[in-house]
Parts: sequence; C-alpha cells; structure tokens
Amino acid sequence: MAYILSLDQGTTSSRAILFDETGAIAAVAQHEFEQFYPQQGWVEHDPMEILSSQLSCAVEALGKAGARPRDVAAIGITNQRETVIMWERATGRPIHPAIVWQDRRTAAQCSALEESGVGDMVSSRTGLVLDPYFSATKVAWILDNVPGARASAERGELAFGTVDCWLIWHLTSGQRHVTDVTNASRTLLYNIVKGEWDAELLRIFNIPASLLPEVVWSSEKVGEVTTTLGLGGIAIAGIAGDQQAALFGQLCWSAGEAKNTYGTGCFLLQNIGTQFVRSKHRLITTLAASAHHRLEYALEGSIFIGGAVVQWLRDNLRLIGSSAEVEELAASVPDTGGVVFVPAFVGLGAPHWDPHAAGMLIGLRRDTRPGHIARAALESIAFQVADVLEAVHSETGTPLGALRVDGGAAVNDLLMQFQADVLGVPVVRPRVTETTALGAAYLAGLAVGFWASPDELRALRQGDVRFEPRMDAAERTRRRALWQRAVERAKNWTE
Repeated sequence: MAYILSLDQGTTSSRAILFDETGAIAAVAQHEFEQFYPQQGWVEHDPMEILSSQLSCAVEALGKAGARPRDVAAIGITNQRETVIMWERATGRPIHPAIVWQDRRTAAQCSALEESGVGDMVSSRTGLVLDPYFSATKVAWILDNVPGARASAERGELAFGTVDCWLIWHLTSGQRHVTDVTNASRTLLYNIVKGEWDAELLRIFNIPASLLPEVVWSSEKVGEVTTTLGLGGIAIAGIAGDQQAALFGQLCWSAGEAKNTYGTGCFLLQNIGTQFVRSKHRLITTLAASAHHRLEYALEGSIFIGGAVVQWLRDNLRLIGSSAEVEELAASVPDTGGVVFVPAFVGLGAPHWDPHAAGMLIGLRRDTRPGHIARAALESIAFQVADVLEAVHSETGTPLGALRVDGGAAVNDLLMQFQADVLGVPVVRPRVTETTALGAAYLAGLAVGFWASPDELRALRQGDVRFEPRMDAAERTRRRALWQRAVERAKNWTE
C-alpha cells in the first residue's frame, strides 16, 4: 500500500491529502463551505455540507493520484475542535446546525457558572477555563433550545460529537460513535487527569451521559469505512484535534518542544510531558496526541482570529481578491504607518480570555492606504502569538530556542519574518507546512505499521526554512508596547 489519507476538516474548508512513505504530499483536494452568522457573535456550519465536502475531497484526492482504496493503508482524521454537532441515532440527521468553536452565544452562561464558584474545580479536572469556546455550554444550549431535544437525549435517541466523531459515525454507517482523547479534552466534560468522562461535570452542565461517544487513543485502528463512495474498506486509524495533530506532525514529542499553527485562529502548543500541570497564567492544559497509548499533556494558548483576519480583509473590506494577495499588498508599504489592528472580532483568547473585547483598527491618518491596513492585519497575528509565548515563558521559565510554525498563513514570508522580529528568536518552517494533516497521517500510519516507528518519521524531516530576527531590541519593545496599549483599549470598549 502506497499512501496514508488524511481528512483535514477545518473551520472554513474541508481537505483531503494523500501522503506517501516519505511523508511527501501526493495529492490534495480542498473545498470551502459556507459560514453562517445568524446573530451577532453566532457562527454555524451545515453538518451535512461538512460531511459531503469532506467525502468529495477524499474521493477527489484519490482520483488525482490515480489511487484506489486498496492503495491506502489507513485514514487519519483531524478536525476543527470544540465545534458541536448533535444528531439522531436512528437517522444520522443533525437536529441543529453545527455550533462552531468561534461561537459566543453562551458567554452569559459561562459567566454565570464562573460566578457560581465552580470554575476552579472545572479547571482542575479539565485544564480548561469556563469559556464559550469549549463544547459543553454549546451542547447544553442545543438541548435547551431545540424543541424536544432534551427529552430525546434523556431517552438515548441523540448523539453528540465533535466533527471527528460526526465524520466517523457516517464513514462507518453509524457503527462507531467514537472520539479520541484530544478532542474529548476540549469539551469541558472530560477529566484529563483520570482519562474519563466526568460525572460531576456532566451534572454541572446538565448533559446526559447517553449523548457521549466512546473515547479512544489518537493512534489506533477504530474501524473501517463502510460507505461505497470510493473509500470502502479503508481502516480509520488516526484521530486528533487539529492543533494536537500539528504538534505531533511537527515532531514535538518531548517536553519543552513547541509549535504554532497559523490557521483560521492561531494555536501555540508546548509539550509538557506525562504529568498534568495547571497553568498559572491563563493558558490551557490539554491532552496531546501520542503514539504510546498514554496520557500526555501540552500547554496551549488559543488565538481566535489568526488567518481569519485576512479573510475579513477579503470578504468584508474587499481590499484583496484572494487571501494569497495579502502579502503583496502588505509589502507595498515599508511599515504600518502607525496603524494598529486588534482583530478581536469574537473577543480575545489566551492569555486575556475576554469574550467582550471588540476589534480595533486605530492610528488611521489621511495618508493611510490599503497596504498599511493589510500590513497591520498581518502584524496583529504575530503580536498575538508573542503575547501567548510570553505567557508560556512565564509558566516554564525556559527561553524558547526557536518557534516551529505551520498552517496556511505560515507560507507568508513577510509574516514569518515579522514573527521572528517581534519574538527575537528564529522561526522554523518545515518543508511540508501541512503538518496538521501530516500529524493525522503519522498517527494513522504508525497504528497500522505503514511507518515502523517514530524514529523513522524523524529521519524523514528535511528542508526546513529558517527566519532569523532582524529587529533590534529597542524597536521590538516599542512596537510591543504600542500593541499592548491597543489591546487594552479593545478590552475596555463599550458600546
């Protein structure tokens, strides 16, 4: 068998990537799908469009490579995390649109729970904070707002899952209702210290246990595709939430190793080993994907708006025709001209965790041009990453030697150079920047013996690009201070 197939189900598009034995990409297929914004702060997807777009990508990728199902050793699945889908067990039909991780409709519920005094207990079991970003309050919202949903759930007629779970259910014709430890760890319902669904957390969020999937390891064979849509018989053997998949794909398998993924949001994870540690600086402790069938942990800083700010320039301001054009536009000016952009469109994530913060575009003058705004948008991504890394350094006390990067926006050289400048450390970009999909492929391939060992995967890595910092310390300090002042304004904004 020549390939591993990764199903990379993201926030704005579904992709399928075929990897060969060397870890090189043999074929890619991608389809964007519609984003729905029913109310301010609400973000939804059509679960059936997620499914159909992902399946069509998979078949298309095989077709591009001239491959058949028997040429694929296994499927690895990686997905947007925290997004909630609930469906009927009897029919497989969703009872509500998918509520996306970016959605803020349950901010008031999270605040009420925090005020009730359960926040510390929840964090001690889940490693998370009470924020609408995570799944539990979204699940409760569906149960409380879809007519008949709670009664159906109590009767065991409904199933809940993150997107990986939804895909596997349909790929196996409803035979497997499973998620892996990394996705379970994002729900606010999974005890990551004990490695099990937590009855007390289910009580707090008022969620019936009958909704929940079985939790499996990230690297193990969990079933075979039973659909006849060109994938029948392929083993499903790797599952990981997108950021944990990227951490694994970046070979960050030892404590202290870290990566940042530039996708719709930005997500920085640092492996901290096999001992659960609670953050003192409002970072998340989460489960990392592992090939060893054991609980391994990572510190994570989650940034809600990363590459999505470029989509905003494209779709809302129409400054660019495609996301790829942003680098040329930003490079048309030598600097931002004093413009600072805080893209807090859905509040601020780590290390601020302020769901009420508002976006800010300040420092505009008569001579401000689209290039200044585009450059400020790119710099806003790098500044947010720097904020998270500062918090990580406060946790560990260990200076970062280099930042490993991946994701769609990591191909932007201007952004990567500014990231190195504002951090004052090198930024290292791998030859294959699709490390989210690659991580899922690694997990699946190791589970079925496509690759013999992690050491074999380390030997495959080559061709990294390195960006060295060029900005002097004084200018770095000045720019960071300007950014911090803008962030404080965004956090204190009121209508």
